[in-house]
Amino acid sequence: MTKSFKWQPIRDLEPELWSFKNTELHSLVSVWGEQRQRLNESGTLAPFLERLVRQVAIETGLIEKLYSIERGITHVMIEQGIDAALIPHGATDKPIATVVALIRDQQSAVEQVFNFVGANRALSTSFIKQLHQLLTKNQETTTAVDPFGNLGEVELLKGDWKRTPNNVHRQDGTTHEYCPPEHVVAEMDRLIAWHSVHLDRDIAPEVEAAWLHHRFTQIHPFQDGNGRVARNLATLVFLRAGWFPLIVLPDPGDDSGRVRYIEALEAADRGELMPLIDLFAKSQQRAFLGALSLSETVLSERQTVESLINSALNRLRASGIVPLSERRQLAEERADSLVSQTSERLTWLRLELESSFRTAGYMTQTLRVHVDEARNGTDRSPYFRQQIISIARGHDYFANLSGYIAWVRLRIVINSVTTHVILSFHELGHDNTGVMAVSAFAFRKTSGEEASDSTWHDLEPLSELPFNFSYLDDLGTLTTSFGIWLEDVLKLALIYWQKGI
Repeated sequence: MTKSFKWQPIRDLEPELWSFKNTELHSLVSVWGEQRQRLNESGTLAPFLERLVRQVAIETGLIEKLYSIERGITHVMIEQGIDAALIPHGATDKPIATVVALIRDQQSAVEQVFNFVGANRALSTSFIKQLHQLLTKNQETTTAVDPFGNLGEVELLKGDWKRTPNNVHRQDGTTHEYCPPEHVVAEMDRLIAWHSVHLDRDIAPEVEAAWLHHRFTQIHPFQDGNGRVARNLATLVFLRAGWFPLIVLPDPGDDSGRVRYIEALEAADRGELMPLIDLFAKSQQRAFLGALSLSETVLSERQTVESLINSALNRLRASGIVPLSERRQLAEERADSLVSQTSERLTWLRLELESSFRTAGYMTQTLRVHVDEARNGTDRSPYFRQQIISIARGHDYFANLSGYIAWVRLRIVINSVTTHVILSFHELGHDNTGVMAVSAFAFRKTSGEEASDSTWHDLEPLSELPFNFSYLDDLGTLTTSFGIWLEDVLKLALIYWQKGI
């Protein structure tokens, strides 16, 4: 039988990744450090974290194919709680009681990770075994191949290392080999030791989470449930950094996000860890955007006037806090610079398109290209509010259009159809935190070209997540990372335009 992946002992993190950090993500991290205490004091953070934990508990079972649930029902449970009464008959492929029990097991495991991090304990094999016991509490069997090659259900070993090989045999005849049972103890000890060294080296959380997750899955120490444990280990890394639980984001046409997740793991098997790092970074970025969108003004009813005054005094005493006016000014200066960069790049793209059209004989009155912009504070800057809000909701963040707002637009006109490509620059969150977002989207209009005309259709985002930055970002680094993001946006914009021809 051909082997698509032969097991090898795990390797340490590649030296070139020791200092790597996702710049967009760490831009949010810097501001989050200032905001977390305020949101804790206002009572708005705890419910947000509770929803995240429920989402993790539900989504991890979907990725593992332990069950399937209609997407609308998962949203209800994330908001209202894990309750059998919320799952209508026929909305899942297994008995409702079984599904709820499995989800609650996963919820208990994530909560245990929170407690573990809160106690500042060092990662150990005993804790990993404890996690496995929690995750598989209501799973009695697993599918396995016996020595004669027969596939069947066997009793699941809970909280103990595997005793027989658990290699994956695919339908195409290939095999993915995992660590042989006799090497599991040594490999797990090596994993824990390297992880401890990485903590001392201050490896970026998104890098360490991806490394720890992947190397654990290479070992595959348990009979079943390894993916669930691996994602909890990644969550542990993120929580220790003061970040959020890992949630594998869904994709269009792939509600569980399983396909891209598996592809990233397979790339890591080939020695390419960056796709998994990028996947985890985007997951954290979405969580940070959601957290920073929370309003500080929704205060707990239990807070007294005295406690609020004391809280305000503590905030004023805190060192290093940039005054609000200065924070806003710094953020807006960076936004203005990115608007100019965008306008210049779109102008070059317009010239490229016009040259190509003219050479091919298509540059006529029925095929035209335009670039325009609206700076913050101008009459046209409030245009496209409906589209901006719709795109922000799709990205799970609040676009604050009451403060800074600017946009740059590319229009490609063919006969009566105009393709609009918009890059919108605006504040993120209900309160001014010094964090800005750039959303990119496209739509078509069948007649008219002015923003007041409501005949637009086919609205689509042109990026997986908005580009975000803060008043703390170095302008040179920011310009470089934004330029890379912008090029990806323009590629998707041209693909969108071609589909409408």
